[in-house]
Amino acid sequence: MSAYDLEEQERISALKDWWDKWGTWVYLAVAAFFIGVIGVQGFRYYQKTQAEQAETLFKSVKKTAEEANASKEYKKLTEAANTLSEKFPRTFQATDAQLMAAKSAFEAKDLAAAKTHLQWVVDNGRDTHRNIARVQLASVLLEDKKYDDALKTLDGVKEDAFVSVASDLRGDIFAVQGKRDEARAAYQVAAERAGDRSPLKAISQAKLDAFGGAVVVAGAPDKNAAAKPADDKGAKK
Repeated sequence: MSAYDLEEQERISALKDWWDKWGTWVYLAVAAFFIGVIGVQGFRYYQKTQAEQAETLFKSVKKTAEEANASKEYKKLTEAANTLSEKFPRTFQATDAQLMAAKSAFEAKDLAAAKTHLQWVVDNGRDTHRNIARVQLASVLLEDKKYDDALKTLDGVKEDAFVSVASDLRGDIFAVQGKRDEARAAYQVAAERAGDRSPLKAISQAKLDAFGGAVVVAGAPDKNAAAKPADDKGAKK
């Protein structure tokens, strides 16, 4: 037997030893890979199917909403929205349906039903809609004179885009409670954080002015100082 055959035989023997030791793990790794691929594809198919079915049901919910707006029978919309949410809770359609039902219930003066729908969105809805639901829920709680609950709900609003509207509503809550200093501070935040093109800016500023204007921090320059006329001594100098 040549030296080449001996080397080849040694390599084959070493490969067999390695396979005996690690072969099972290789099979498991390959199987896990294919299971993962199949699982991802299956999950995507599941999501697509869920979305399609939810969209079909959501069309029915929208039709019910139109009928509820005409007949004021908001309870049918509540039932339709709850059915959609129970079957497809993680879809955008479920969140939209709950918000629609909340609006209909609020307009019908059923504050309890409106709170239930909005709380569902806060707890289970899509992340993009939760701050909307928090602000609306706080408004309903204000209407229901649940002031502490309304303020607690607004504490959950952290996103910059909603700070101004949440602060303006917080000011309204403090104003109703007779807490003028707190209301003034909240309106100031709302006016400062609202975009220049936002209609809320002028509204919050008007409320702030009604409560005495912006709070001047000790040591900070007075923005209105330049507008004040010089006193007599200054004029003589």
